[in-house]
Amino acid sequence: MMPEEKKSMNAEPQKDTAGANAYHVPVLLQEAVEALQVKPNGTYVDCTFGGGGHSAAILKQLGTSGLLIGFDQDEDARKNLPADDRFLFIPQNFRYLQRFLRLHQVSQVDGILADLGVSSHQFDEGERGFSTRFDANLDMRMDSRNNLTAAIVLQTYSENRLHKMFEQYGEVTNAKTLAKTIVAQRAISPLNTINQLKQSVQAIVKGNPHKYFAQLFQAIRIEVNDEMGALKEMLAQSATVLKPGGRIAVITFHSLEDRLVKNFFKQGSFEEVPADEIYGTRPASALKPVNKKPILPAPAEMEKNKRSRSAKLRVAEKK
Repeated sequence: MMPEEKKSMNAEPQKDTAGANAYHVPVLLQEAVEALQVKPNGTYVDCTFGGGGHSAAILKQLGTSGLLIGFDQDEDARKNLPADDRFLFIPQNFRYLQRFLRLHQVSQVDGILADLGVSSHQFDEGERGFSTRFDANLDMRMDSRNNLTAAIVLQTYSENRLHKMFEQYGEVTNAKTLAKTIVAQRAISPLNTINQLKQSVQAIVKGNPHKYFAQLFQAIRIEVNDEMGALKEMLAQSATVLKPGGRIAVITFHSLEDRLVKNFFKQGSFEEVPADEIYGTRPASALKPVNKKPILPAPAEMEKNKRSRSAKLRVAEKK
């Protein structure tokens, strides 16, 4: 991994004056909505409705015959639904994008937006278990209907499986030692709360403790919610769901997500595909990247909203 990519790991945001009382401060709001090139009579999907910030901006550009469909698996997002006949809410994970669009007689759309990761609201609700700032049960479920929790992962996964999880999803420097320590500690006493977890591994923390625990929690959260699997499924469906000329805009917060999005937009697969040995060609993608490099937040936004510092926006268009 390149040094600049390490900076994009999804560390927990610090509270700031920009959105201390808000459900969620939308990142790259203007850039993302502009990238969609919203048509007044078009049909659009906000895959991560959350606080409704991006949705509100899209609705402002839609005419009376336009339609915006919002997906969100978190029940708390219902608190933010707009009273607008042009808006349809689907309380599901965006991995079921195509299934629920078909259910509502929508075959193709003009644009798709996804703002990945955890919302400010989820971090600030201590009982959800996403934040290292609170002591709570190790939950971390974005969808409370799912059975798998962080505590179950830590109590039941094998040492090897934990090692791979911390290494792949958290890029924890001593992932093997961390997994071994957790397995040893859980044999002595259960790991059900945030403080129990932090205390059990305190002796092996390497480097900055805040960063270490952010990476540890990120790895568990990604596993609990199958975030990489859901992202892959949504991206694969987007190529079919989009109309020709339609656009997809995805905001990522760590290098794992960004790499998947970059590769899929560029070549239609999630891994880097080598060029053909004879002809030097690669498999064609149904999408074409709009920008060679990701769009980053302006310095003013990064100063105002600390969470935006690791954000990257990539945009692609259906051929």
